[in-house]
Amino acid sequence: MSENRKNVFIGIGQALSAAAGDWRKTMEFHGEVVCSLLMLLKSPRKLRWSSFFYYLDICGVLAVPIVVLICFLLGATMAFQAAIQLRDLGASIYVADLVGFATLKEFGPLMVALIATGRAGSSFAAEIGAMKAEEEISALTTMGINPVRFLVAPKILAMSLALPILTLLGDIASIAGGLLVGVSYLDLTAETYLSRTCNVLSPSVLLLGILKSWFFGIMIALIGCREGFRSQPDSQGVGRAATSAVVRSILWLIILDLMLTMLYSAWGY
Repeated sequence: MSENRKNVFIGIGQALSAAAGDWRKTMEFHGEVVCSLLMLLKSPRKLRWSSFFYYLDICGVLAVPIVVLICFLLGATMAFQAAIQLRDLGASIYVADLVGFATLKEFGPLMVALIATGRAGSSFAAEIGAMKAEEEISALTTMGINPVRFLVAPKILAMSLALPILTLLGDIASIAGGLLVGVSYLDLTAETYLSRTCNVLSPSVLLLGILKSWFFGIMIALIGCREGFRSQPDSQGVGRAATSAVVRSILWLIILDLMLTMLYSAWGY
C-alpha cells in the first residue's frame, strides 16, 4: 500500500476518533445538565437566582424591541405577498388565514428562535469561552463548584422561560403587521380581519407554537454553552466558539422544527 493511501486511512481514523470523543463529551455534558436541573428542581434554593434574572433580562426583556419589530415586518411582508395573489381572485379575506397559520405554527417560533440564536446563543458561547481562557472555570472546579450547575443551569432556565414569552409577543406583532396590510391595501376593516383570524385559529395552534419555542430555547442554550466549554483557551477560540454556536444552533433549529412539525401533523394539528 502506498504512503498516500496510508495517510488517507490514518486521517479518516483520526477524524472518526475525534468525532467519537467529541460525541462522548457532548453526551457527558448533557448528562451533567440533566442532573443539575433535577438537583435544582429538588432544591430550588441552590439556583443562582441573581444570575437567572440577569439572563432573563438579557434574553427576554432586552430582546423585545427587535423581536416585535422583525415579526411585525415579517407579518406585513407575508400579508402583502399573499394579497398580490389573492386580491385578483376575490379572496382577500384569506390573507388573515395565511398570516395567522404561518405565524403561529411556523414562522413565529422559528423567527424568534433565530433572533435568540444571534443574541443569546453566541453570547453564552463567548462568555463561557472567555472564562475558560482566563482559567475561571478551572478555578470553579478547584473550589468544589460544579461549573455546569453554576454557569449553564441559569442560562437554560432563563431561555426556556424567555423564548415562549417572546414568541407570544412576536405572534401578536406579526398578526398586527398583517392587519396593517389588510386594512391599508385590501380595504378590509380591522374588525373583519381580526374576526377572521380568531375564527380560523384555535388555542391549540397557539399552544403548540409556544411549546415548540420552549424546545428551541433549551436547545439554543445547550448548544451555546457546550460550544463555550469546548472552545480553545485563547481569544481566537472564543470567536470561533461564538460562530460555531450560531451555525450549529441554526442547523439544529431547522432539524428540530422539521421533527416537531411532522409530529404535530401526525397528531392532526
